[in-house]
Amino acid sequence: MDFPVFKTKIEGKDQKFNLTDAKERRDYFLAKAGAEIEKLKSYAKDNTFIVYLLGKKNSGKGTYSKMLAELLGPGSLEHFSVGDMIRAVSCDIHDPAKKLELELYLKKNYRGWTSPDDLIAAIEGRDTKTLLPTELILALVKREIAKRPRKTLFIDGFPRDMDQVSYSLFFRDLVGFRDDADVMAFIDVPTAVIEERIKYRRICPICNTSRNTKLFPTARVDYDEKLEEFHLICDNPDCSGNGRQRMVGKEGDNLGIEPIRERLEIDQKLMEKAMTLHGLPKIFLRNSVPVDAAKNYVDDYELTMAYDYEWDAAAKKINIIEKPWVVNDDQGVPSYSLQAPAVAVSLIKQLVKALGI
Repeated sequence: MDFPVFKTKIEGKDQKFNLTDAKERRDYFLAKAGAEIEKLKSYAKDNTFIVYLLGKKNSGKGTYSKMLAELLGPGSLEHFSVGDMIRAVSCDIHDPAKKLELELYLKKNYRGWTSPDDLIAAIEGRDTKTLLPTELILALVKREIAKRPRKTLFIDGFPRDMDQVSYSLFFRDLVGFRDDADVMAFIDVPTAVIEERIKYRRICPICNTSRNTKLFPTARVDYDEKLEEFHLICDNPDCSGNGRQRMVGKEGDNLGIEPIRERLEIDQKLMEKAMTLHGLPKIFLRNSVPVDAAKNYVDDYELTMAYDYEWDAAAKKINIIEKPWVVNDDQGVPSYSLQAPAVAVSLIKQLVKALGI
């Protein structure tokens, strides 16, 4: 798949923004896409729409949705994850009251080849690799959408298997979601980026705040001289660890993409198949830019930084080294990874064109 490189650089302007600061990030969006944001705000007052987010696992679908929601205002849109919905249903099935509610809903609304009783049994015995019938997914999605009346939806995880691709053409009609405009947004992230996002992820065991030793460190980093290891210290002000809690890796993260390699391959095939569909406008979001083209397309502060650490034994302090993160994309081209706001600017501008506003 050949995703175009989107230009966010504005010639003749040398403004710089700290994209980790909420206020400066908002100023950045206004500087880069202020006119388009106003068009979307105006459109959203009287209209809702659906965006189908297609990308590999950990490609940032929820992040881009959240950024757009912040710009359009509270309650303007919701990021809806089909995977999260299925996980929630799998938990709810063990609550007798919620199980009964689901049974009654399916008997009234489900249409398919498998009996509702067998579906309930399938959910109860489901493992993470088992895909539930498409007809059941549609019924469950319809139930969730009914809880979100008059909402613009960013749907993450549909289609989620090859036999569901054709359903996406008629999805809004199948779930009774009015005659809204719908758009497909494809997200391209190099596998190397996903690998390092997973391998270097760290979680606070108290508040579950997530950071990354290489890509998104906390304000405080400690060095364990005995173990000769660097550790992030949770800096969430609401954490009961009071700024002393050491963040840890999640079980299996050291394996990188290996546990999800099969899922990533399916996601790739889904995107390739969905790209051949006609009838829906398409948006192409690219997380990286070739190193040799970067200066013409993006500003330096839009690049993702990589962090390394050195222990100065004499001074008893940590030296933190910061430099742009270079990875090979899936074609082997040395590339810079982009910070999420730069990709979100591409989303905003392409969405305005896709909606015809």
